[in-house]
Amino acid sequence: MADRIKKCLGIFLCAMLFGTTACAKGEPQELYALSAVLMDADTGRILYEKNGSEQRPMASTTKIMTLLVTLENADLEGTVEVSDYAASMPDVQLNIRKGEKYRLRDLCYSLMLESHNDTAVAIAEHVGGSVEGFASMMNQKARDLGCTHTYFITPNGLDASDDKGIHSTTAEDLARIMRCCMKNEDFLTITREPSWTFSDLDETRSFTVNNKNAFLNMMEGALTGKTGFTNGAGYCYVGALERGEKRLIAVVLACGWPNHKTWKWADTMKLMNYGLDDFHMQTIGEDAIDLGTIQVSDGQTASVEAAADVKSRRMLLQDGDTFRMDIKKPETLTAPVEAGEIVGTVLYYMNDEIIDLFPVYAQNSSPSINFAWCFEQVVKRWITVL
Repeated sequence: MADRIKKCLGIFLCAMLFGTTACAKGEPQELYALSAVLMDADTGRILYEKNGSEQRPMASTTKIMTLLVTLENADLEGTVEVSDYAASMPDVQLNIRKGEKYRLRDLCYSLMLESHNDTAVAIAEHVGGSVEGFASMMNQKARDLGCTHTYFITPNGLDASDDKGIHSTTAEDLARIMRCCMKNEDFLTITREPSWTFSDLDETRSFTVNNKNAFLNMMEGALTGKTGFTNGAGYCYVGALERGEKRLIAVVLACGWPNHKTWKWADTMKLMNYGLDDFHMQTIGEDAIDLGTIQVSDGQTASVEAAADVKSRRMLLQDGDTFRMDIKKPETLTAPVEAGEIVGTVLYYMNDEIIDLFPVYAQNSSPSINFAWCFEQVVKRWITVL
């Protein structure tokens, strides 16, 4: 029972936290992107959003999920055999050929450094058995991350639709996916590599792929990222930056169409600079708290000790952000009460929105009064009188 309640509280917290947005102050003005988000990568708190929950095609930014699912489910030393379907993908291509065999690790560099569409399909077929099977894995991972407005059809991000919808995400969901990617060291290693040289396993053809993510050289602390473009999506970008204690994720979707290829960089830098200039790190909350006791009605003990495993946290705040803590626990419980039973909640609020919660639980038990207990108490008093 207690475990189920804890799980429900955790799900509730995720929903509240992912929806929490910082107060407006000096926000980026006149962004080109139709949808944009700036997220604190450490907490998942959204610091800025422009149509952040609007679902849109996301082009090759899709490939961050393609790589993440691959890293979590496959051996990078595995052998990938190219199918006719993979070889038929449109530009951008590595131009792999049907029947050729490659090391999966090498294809991951092709996927992320130069965004090859044929490579994406070859990887998907190898890891998921088929493009459809791999898309199912991508969608499950998205659900696991709390991405409720994301739908993957292709592993390369080409515009696509089926009877369930269009290949799409939101700026908020894409930031959540990148937040997970940042925790994977292999993901960071691959996406930060300047160039990679490899050959097919028969060593009949060799390739060198170069990193096309120009943002890595635009701002100090640029950590990782992925570009994208299709006719349906426009120019897109998702990227991460780490500077000092600050770890930021910026997303821009539908950020212009030709001839406006550089707009995504202008918007991304505006978002990142907003996070760097307008927010500071601050410790909030407590590492310990005295919750006292709770009276118990009809229990073998008059009260139980209440406790919560609270902790302080560091987070990005603006001047004017207000924090408060709220303790919700009853004055009286009705027996039986079990040790560990959830009896209340400690809530952390930022600007009156929940950012964290901790279950309040009973530290000791108080069984219900019954005949055996009553008889035992009578005997004890009788012995005391004698």
